[in-house]
Amino acid sequence: MNRRQFQQALAALALPFAAPAARAQSWPDKPVRFVLSQPAGSGPDILARQIGDQLSRLWQQAVIIDNRPGGQNVIGAQVAARAAPDGYTLYYATTAAMVTNVFTFKSLPYDPARDFVPVRLVGRSPFVLAAAASFPAKDLPDLIARAKAQPGLLAAGTEGPKTFSGMVLDSMAATAGIKLNQVPYTKAPEALQDLLGGRLQLVCLPEAALTAYLQGGQVRALAVSTAKRLPQWPQVATMAETLPGFEFTGWNGIFAPTGTPAAVVARINADLDKVMAQPEMAQRLASLGTMAEGPMSPAEFAGFMKSERERWAVAVKAIGLQPE
Repeated sequence: MNRRQFQQALAALALPFAAPAARAQSWPDKPVRFVLSQPAGSGPDILARQIGDQLSRLWQQAVIIDNRPGGQNVIGAQVAARAAPDGYTLYYATTAAMVTNVFTFKSLPYDPARDFVPVRLVGRSPFVLAAAASFPAKDLPDLIARAKAQPGLLAAGTEGPKTFSGMVLDSMAATAGIKLNQVPYTKAPEALQDLLGGRLQLVCLPEAALTAYLQGGQVRALAVSTAKRLPQWPQVATMAETLPGFEFTGWNGIFAPTGTPAAVVARINADLDKVMAQPEMAQRLASLGTMAEGPMSPAEFAGFMKSERERWAVAVKAIGLQPE
């Protein structure tokens, strides 16, 4: 082999190692797509558009929101999972698509753990156990005592037994050793109207659905599902203060199809850190009932995902939820 052939061989060997770095440096050189499983105008859609607008300024490329609602998140997740792993399609996902669907469906046409790599957690959404202002229980210990005295007689409105609010309620009841009569609603306002009308004693709903009622004094929060008290409701205890270790929230996060270059994932993560550090972004999330998340690396997000799957697996087993 002469010198020229030797140099060509060395160059060929170097190409596979140079390619990822080169791709990261040149990325993005065309528009980036955010796939969502929710419709336009929903909370996740509003947040995704806000984040996309800020990223487009950093990247000097358009961020296109591709709404694919339906099938309890399955349609959007499939679209994102089958996309080319080049960093130009990202999945703006919620807990249902990436965690709980595994437990509520007998089979899924995608595998959340296999088909996606975590990029960054965006924020968490707490759930609130609340009662009408006239209800005699003032906090969670008081409610538990009353529920034990009247097993199965207290009615609690949720968004359904296989939704987060329903599973949080059932898990809380199982942990506390009480029996509540869960009443499913397709829309949170309907549950709240029945609560105020005396047809329900309790509701377990996302904090965003209750904010106006809590501020107006019509509804009283008994406990929140987060590990720490919420800054906006510091007087409301957490469920964990009565039931140690109890913590469940919904969340939004950004994922990429498996195979997306690690350097591109790291670039997106770093740019998301810049966007999420903006005070107006935290304010926007708070207005939608979501707590902004601080810096979180892809590896840390992967660890969070592992713990979430373990947490929900225990909860689902405890409440005896059967997949369909």
